[in-house]
Amino acid sequence: MTGAGGMLGRDLQRALAEQGESSVVAATRADLDITSAAQVDDAVAGADVVLNAAAWTNVDAAESAEAEATAINGRAVALLAAAAGKRLIHVSTDYVFDGRATTPIPEDTPHAPINAYGRGKAAGEWAVLSAGGYVVRTAWLYGEHGPNFIRTMLTLAESRPHLDVVDDQVGPPTWSYALAHQLVALSRAAATGQAQPGAYHGTASGSTTWFGLARAVFEEAGLDPSRIRPTTTDRFPRPARRPPYSVLSHARWSETGIAPLPHWRTQLTEAMPHLQR
Repeated sequence: MTGAGGMLGRDLQRALAEQGESSVVAATRADLDITSAAQVDDAVAGADVVLNAAAWTNVDAAESAEAEATAINGRAVALLAAAAGKRLIHVSTDYVFDGRATTPIPEDTPHAPINAYGRGKAAGEWAVLSAGGYVVRTAWLYGEHGPNFIRTMLTLAESRPHLDVVDDQVGPPTWSYALAHQLVALSRAAATGQAQPGAYHGTASGSTTWFGLARAVFEEAGLDPSRIRPTTTDRFPRPARRPPYSVLSHARWSETGIAPLPHWRTQLTEAMPHLQR
């Protein structure tokens, strides 16, 4: 697997161990340069499944460094796809869509990215799908091993009486540890032919806004949720446009025998003890 040092990568290592996978090669950025064709070819040779969790994740920075972001999220993914083919399971994002939908977005929806990060990720997806591999799109990801919205809310709660949080973006808050187990299950199903190649959506069931998520975080932490006040995206301008609607359909999981991920609130309740350490 690649991206072993990241938030999802660290959870993937734990999930693989918990599910009894002992022959795992976990490569960090220091171990493997995924922009090098020679290194990629050597790294994936002999692997039954290749899990790619490596990515450029700074969405706003990609606006002024699109070439650099696409080198990781697009061209490097193409190298992995060329080397691994149908053995590759690649983690992608809701940002390949424009967020204009009002109902959960099906897996076969055409790409329509609205920022540089999304364009790079769409290029990576195209390469994987063309090579017969697997794409797992996720959204609103948070976890124990990296900076994320929930940790930010808990930190700000210590110093501010009220927090203004946007209430006009809708999505499925997804725990990286739960996604990691879903990816391990898919890798096994792929290796046995139980899961067909293509795009899958690895997000929590249900949806909320960032405002709704912030209130839920305060409730879980025993804080007063009325300290969270709703606002709009235009009050917090950022370099990269955000999709206003990021709820993804989970229909393809029915083909695999693997259940979709649980409801976002169930995941949050289970995750909070790990996030408050």
